Amino acid sequence: MRIPFCDYHICILLKELFQQKKPLDLLLNEYFRSHKSIGSHDRKKIADTLFRLVRYKSLFIYLASSSEPAHVLRCFQKISLENCCNDPAIPEPHRLGLNEFLYNQLTSQFGKERTRTLSFILNSEAPITIRANSAKTTRDSLLTTLSSLGVFPCKIAPMGIQFKKREPLFSLPEFKAGLFEMQDEGSQLVAELVRVQPGDHFLDYCSGSGGKALAIAPLMQGKGQVYLHDIRPWILQEARKRMKRAGLQNVQFVLPRKKVDWLLADVPCTGTGTLRRNPDAKWKLDRATLERLVVEQRAIVKEAVAFLKEGGKFVYATCSLLKEENEEQVEYFLKTFPLQLEEKPLSLLPEYGRHDGFFAAVFKKQTLVS
Repeated sequence: MRIPFCDYHICILLKELFQQKKPLDLLLNEYFRSHKSIGSHDRKKIADTLFRLVRYKSLFIYLASSSEPAHVLRCFQKISLENCCNDPAIPEPHRLGLNEFLYNQLTSQFGKERTRTLSFILNSEAPITIRANSAKTTRDSLLTTLSSLGVFPCKIAPMGIQFKKREPLFSLPEFKAGLFEMQDEGSQLVAELVRVQPGDHFLDYCSGSGGKALAIAPLMQGKGQVYLHDIRPWILQEARKRMKRAGLQNVQFVLPRKKVDWLLADVPCTGTGTLRRNPDAKWKLDRATLERLVVEQRAIVKEAVAFLKEGGKFVYATCSLLKEENEEQVEYFLKTFPLQLEEKPLSLLPEYGRHDGFFAAVFKKQTLVS
């Protein structure tokens, strides 16, 4: 029997995913680039199906009694997901699209009802959010320019704009001109905690491709210095392109020689607050991974705080929901380093159609008494 066109490609991609070789978004991008004959309509169908399958991977494997891609896909096509999610005969972690480890972590921290709500949010489609580049435009101006695309201002982030539906943002002339960058509202709120002034020196210690630094640097009005550090050279190359497009010039891609006024460490974490964007990541989470990350986070903070001057401010951030990476780390830093907490930490749980989950704490480095 001939396999339907989209089903054929979905099974190939599922097999690759189940072997955990590449993240879903990267795998899809590479696959579509190498299969240009797949039209836009079929690409959307393939991508939408894969994201839903991966979000509820444990449920479909449980129901299919097999991890064979063709069996999993047939199960997906036959069942009502809503009915299965409410069927008490199915083990709850499977119904919620979670593995046992993550289910136990969330229920121990939030309780069963809140975990159920969180799981459905994390299995929903993430909103499309951008941040207006204040170095080149205003949010009101950009809202007017993009009005035909169906946009509205974010509720909290002052430069945030949300789209009602997916758009080819990277092809827009406004993006190419550096008027905006993709950035979740929660990520923008974390960047808001870094309250730099013109003339300050600011170090983004785990910068990645510079998303938060792009939001922070315009506040310095071209005065002072922004330093970006990451152990991955290739991702700093992407940051260079973004900084250039945004028109930011007081940026260096080296560690500072002098102590800085502001420090941000957006550390590697489980990413449990952003799983709707990276649903395949949750199937790789286990106790050993969490414990390794906690140790890594503490080592990063120890290295980073050495670059902060006495009286300087330090923002510790994660996109995690887990207390081991958030509140418990704050307690550890207060006991271990010369830091004092400046304000109540920012703790965002993901919301439907709004921001992802983030945590951030602002510290001040204390003056050491000789």
